Amino acid sequence: MDLTQTRFEVSNGIATVTLHRPEQLNAFTPTMALELVEIFAEADRDDAVRVVVVTGSGKAFCAGADLSPGPSTWDMSEREGRHVPIGEHRDRGGKVSLAIFNCRKPVIAAINGAAVGIGITMTLAMDMRVVAADAKIGFVFARRGVVPEACSSWFLPRIVGVSKAAELVFTGRVFRAKAEAASGLFNYVVPSEEVLPKAMAIAQEIVEQTSAVSVALSKALLWHGLAEQDPQSVHLIDSRCFYWCGRQKDAQEGIQSFLEKRAPHFTMSPTGDMPDFYPWWKEPKV
Repeated sequence: MDLTQTRFEVSNGIATVTLHRPEQLNAFTPTMALELVEIFAEADRDDAVRVVVVTGSGKAFCAGADLSPGPSTWDMSEREGRHVPIGEHRDRGGKVSLAIFNCRKPVIAAINGAAVGIGITMTLAMDMRVVAADAKIGFVFARRGVVPEACSSWFLPRIVGVSKAAELVFTGRVFRAKAEAASGLFNYVVPSEEVLPKAMAIAQEIVEQTSAVSVALSKALLWHGLAEQDPQSVHLIDSRCFYWCGRQKDAQEGIQSFLEKRAPHFTMSPTGDMPDFYPWWKEPKV
């Protein structure tokens, strides 16, 4: 990948993705969107990647969309040089969120500074968020005459509840992360210098202690279970997954390593060893 506005590095099972436009506070652009979609597709298919950590270069995570084009920034007919029918347009932030959502590896946001607009909504598709206590956060869309994007109207109410989501979206206020430490929006609110180390520590624990296939299936169960109608439906699915896992070599290793009081050595991979009934959900037609 020829990356110009992001960085992608893999070391010891952890892929670090860095939004890299520090002079512009990592403001989101069409180029950055394309690079992120490619990065998460690559992370998904690379067995050397167990966990993805996403952070920002410099003092910000992502200050939102790059508004340098001026008032026509979000007029897609202006940006693309042609009229785009409403039903055909797909917002770039949503493409990034879907790429994150479809990645079988855990994704941790290390929000090292300001995360506004797309800067915060893209993290909602990530599995965990570690944030700097003094970072400025804002779902500012109503203050810019637009609406939440990046699939955030699906993710945000599921993370914080619909009433809190309504407050954050309807007011469009910018707040310090520590003000919403109890909302469920963030897993950890820490001093800025501790954000990346905390995210890396969680990632390292996953790499060293868990089965990649178990984590991939668990991620699917958690996220897609939200769309099931009742616990009985989930019971049928997780019973199927548990039965399948129990017959695999990773389960044998998990038990043996516990009995021998040693670290496990799991060998199964999400690219080659998933069950034949995965995925069990129906993808929507677009």
